[in-house]
Amino acid sequence: MSDVNKTIQKWHASFRKGTDFDSWGQLVEAIDEYQILARQLQKEVQSTNPSDFTEDQKKTLGKFATCLEMRSSALQCTQSQEEFKLEDLKKLEIIIKSILTYNKDFPFDVQPVPLRRILAPGEEENLEVEEEEDAATGAGSPESFPNRVPGTLLPRLPSEPRMSLLTIKIDKIGLKDAGQCIDPYMTVSVKDLSGIDLNPVQDTPVATRKEDTYIHFSVDIEIQRHIERLPKGAAIFFEFKHYKPKKGFTSTKCFAFMEMDEIKPGPIVIELYKKPTDFKRKKLQLLTKKPLYLHLHQTLHKD
Repeated sequence: MSDVNKTIQKWHASFRKGTDFDSWGQLVEAIDEYQILARQLQKEVQSTNPSDFTEDQKKTLGKFATCLEMRSSALQCTQSQEEFKLEDLKKLEIIIKSILTYNKDFPFDVQPVPLRRILAPGEEENLEVEEEEDAATGAGSPESFPNRVPGTLLPRLPSEPRMSLLTIKIDKIGLKDAGQCIDPYMTVSVKDLSGIDLNPVQDTPVATRKEDTYIHFSVDIEIQRHIERLPKGAAIFFEFKHYKPKKGFTSTKCFAFMEMDEIKPGPIVIELYKKPTDFKRKKLQLLTKKPLYLHLHQTLHKD
């Protein structure tokens, strides 16, 4: 079997797994499957490498990803009136199963979701040099706020009329060597497009539970600005850090981020990227090809 057919088979299996969870009422698991598959399809659509898919097929995959996101959103919002139903999603199975030969119009009037630039694992990019240049020019992550005490999280801001506050629960992170990480914690920051801090940076307490390939945090982060006051292009960054005894210092192992269009109530899984942290989001290298992610849960508070 060719590599492209293996990929399609894997996508189809993931789709069936998600719809099975959905039909069984296991909504959290269904949302995870839908979001992971949507991101895999988006990466294929966005790839600049020689592809087995035509431009029209890539557009179809992009629209398929949009439908997965729509179903995921419908599961997270019980009061949605124009929700994307499971039976609608199931109509798309023939497309993902036979994408190489499918030549009909897409059954729903949707557009591909916006994409971010993602580099494949192993693609040569000199991020280290870029980060050093940023540091020399004062870009990146300046100390715009007072020094923080590790493990001290900030309380929720007071509510304001017609304004929304966001609580992000860091559930767990998947890493192939999770059990070997010493004193792991997460640094959470909110940056603008230039990588400048918009809020005080917060560190979680050290995670206390490790299980197989997961490190569990189960900790709430209160974002220190009303969502409506965050500038266009802002992103929330999560840097995973751990202690290296041989080197005698704490190191960033990987990072993840969430953009403004991803802020919505409910669970979300996001990819992990290789260090150094690229706050400007110009060149991103995935940490691994394995299905390991940062698992979060968002709660919006509106007065």
